[in-house]
Amino acid sequence: MFVLLPLAAFMALAGSTDPQAAGLQALDRQDYQEAQKIFSQLAAQDPKDYSALFNLALAETGLHRESAAAEHYKQVLALKPALYEAELNLGILYLQEQRASNAVALLRDAAKQKPNQARAQRYLGESLLATGDPAGAAGAFEAALAIDPKQAVAELGLGQALAREGKLDEAAPHYRHAAALDPDLQSYELELALALSTANRADDAIAILKDFPNDAGAREELGRLYLQSNRPADAVAEFKTAVELSPTPANSLALATAYLKNNQPDLAKPILESALAATPNDYDLRMAIGRIYRDQRNFPAAANEFVAAANLKPDSRQAWSEAASVLVMAQQYPQALAALDKIHSLNADQPGDYYYRAMILDKLHEVKPALASYRQFLAASQGKFPDQEFIARQRSRILEREANR
Repeated sequence: MFVLLPLAAFMALAGSTDPQAAGLQALDRQDYQEAQKIFSQLAAQDPKDYSALFNLALAETGLHRESAAAEHYKQVLALKPALYEAELNLGILYLQEQRASNAVALLRDAAKQKPNQARAQRYLGESLLATGDPAGAAGAFEAALAIDPKQAVAELGLGQALAREGKLDEAAPHYRHAAALDPDLQSYELELALALSTANRADDAIAILKDFPNDAGAREELGRLYLQSNRPADAVAEFKTAVELSPTPANSLALATAYLKNNQPDLAKPILESALAATPNDYDLRMAIGRIYRDQRNFPAAANEFVAAANLKPDSRQAWSEAASVLVMAQQYPQALAALDKIHSLNADQPGDYYYRAMILDKLHEVKPALASYRQFLAASQGKFPDQEFIARQRSRILEREANR
């Protein structure tokens, strides 16, 4: 991965060839401990010997001492500015350490120095992609492929860059070609499938996902897309496979959701009961099951789960809000008001909370409190909920007349 200076160049630079040759031989046989020892001594004898510092950095990289290697590459570049091999190696190190922003300038200069070197262009592409410049990355990957069309990683990088630009149709053949060059890269096509799914191109995403029958994540995403496309029977099949491949709580809950959507509540029930029995104090599980019941319009059951979740996390605005909404749907108005009071005690009121409170008080014929809540909702909403605002204005006029009688 890293670049070595030519042996002749090292020999010409070294004041004494024997230690240098011994160090190079150690590097060649991957005896990095010995190489580090030799080049540390050479660098200590002559702090301006940038060839010794360069090889010391190579040895430290082999020993997984990346921070030390980076410091020595920087010393090399201070002594020998713009040395191609040092710029390229330091840039690669920065990429490995998730410091792509530090790598860009180094790799850009390395690529400029040797525009016919595919590796410099490829790593420049990776640094630009990591720093949020997909257009620049695409250009660098294209340059790398023009030099060496068989670089599988550059093909993948070009596909990723185009996908991040939203050019999904242009990206697809590059993902496929990368997988053809290196079968180990095939799983990256799942990235493209997720991008297509996000772009509401479910059919195109499904076509890719079907190529991964043994990938639990792919089966789960297929199930989700089938549910989204109102194909619950297909979703059941996919989630069953996902559970077989990876029996996680999330996959089990997804299967339960599919069963319910497919009008198979008897099959969903034991999954939900088992999940709750195993972890009754799991807040996220309670919330997930509550949403499943809510989507099935089983509002009393949903309310039980959301209230249970809220009791596990009393400062959770989300849990109390979900509880309030389904309690309203279940026409359990006193309980819904209690949930709204919990939200108010957290100083977390939002426009929808005022609206629900107004609706409840209105139904309970609490004229003045209902009017006050409608007014609070209208003041907080400011045009964000036009349908509810229309109702609130109409009811406010009626309640004003009743209050003034």
